[in-house]
Amino acid sequence: MEGRPRRSFTEDYKRECAELVVSSGRSITSVAKELGLRDSVLRRWMEQFELQPTSAARRPTTQATPMSADQASEIARLRQENERLRMERDILKKSNRDLCRNPDMSFRFIEDHRDVYPVRLMCAVLEVSPAGYYAWRERPVSTRAAANSVLLGAIRQVHHDSGQRYGSPRVHAALRTQGRGASRGRIERLMRRYGIRAIMTPPRRVRTTDSRHDLPIAPNLIARDFTAPAPNRVWLADITYIPTAEGWLYLAAVMDLFSRKIVGWAMRDHMQVELASSALTMAIRQRKPGAGLIHHSDRGVQYASSDYRAALAGAGVAASMSRKADCYDNAPMESFFHTLKTELVHHRNYQTRAEAQRDIFAFIEGFYNRTRLHSAIGYIAPIEMELKAA
Repeated sequence: MEGRPRRSFTEDYKRECAELVVSSGRSITSVAKELGLRDSVLRRWMEQFELQPTSAARRPTTQATPMSADQASEIARLRQENERLRMERDILKKSNRDLCRNPDMSFRFIEDHRDVYPVRLMCAVLEVSPAGYYAWRERPVSTRAAANSVLLGAIRQVHHDSGQRYGSPRVHAALRTQGRGASRGRIERLMRRYGIRAIMTPPRRVRTTDSRHDLPIAPNLIARDFTAPAPNRVWLADITYIPTAEGWLYLAAVMDLFSRKIVGWAMRDHMQVELASSALTMAIRQRKPGAGLIHHSDRGVQYASSDYRAALAGAGVAASMSRKADCYDNAPMESFFHTLKTELVHHRNYQTRAEAQRDIFAFIEGFYNRTRLHSAIGYIAPIEMELKAA
């Protein structure tokens, strides 16, 4: 059996790995494990770019201005009142609107949050009596309720570990791999009851490629057949945008259709041919594909350019392009960009392109490729899909 080809990394990839250690404040060992690298490799890259791990900066202390006893007492009272109002707001936000019509659900909410908020405060907000809650608490716990309590804890842990990105389908798949046999419907009900949901926002669209040109157009070789028998048989490519206070950051990505793994990427402040070519270069260096690989993209000028076509030809890769203005011909790439936006970008407010670049790199290499469960490949991670095929 032939060994796996040795991985080759671009300078962009090395720098992003090294800068992630600095920006995150984590250890080299921790970051290397997340990215699937050896400590020594990541340490060498940090030395190459003259970077050192940093610890969180200490905030300077300032001399407090003396205040009178009355002022201190009033400040303490206001803080206590503000804390009470904050807790009331949190209780109303976290509780279901149906709680007030269902005392049992109200009591369950109070029981689940009694270590967070005062019981009497929760009773007042949810309009139930403390005596009724304590009487409910003394009742014997049913077998089903006890099992639901254990299952709820497992659901919350999976949801937390995913960065709150998983909804009920992926939570169900993750729990199934842990050997928990709860049905998806039961998990959906518990997540809905306790307000556990995936962070999602509607996508926004900006045109990133221009197909209005006279450059050669490749035929559509995949015809919406989004399956591949093995790695490095079909790659998909596209470009998207990331908003920052400095302006747009453009991301070019290359996906292996078999595993849905992002095998090449590049980020720039422009969307010229060099952006797309850099992502392709990373993919070719890391994967070293053999003959028979199809590269599918839209008709954008970046992919139809002579430089890009030459790079494909030099690697023995056959070009394929979607029909004009038909995003469904490249649906898996559109799905990846949708995931990136709804699970990460739309929940951030990037001040600089560098900040966005670090965050996106960590999402792709640390979460999406290695951890995130993909419905298209049976709710496993891309790296696991490729290990199965090895």
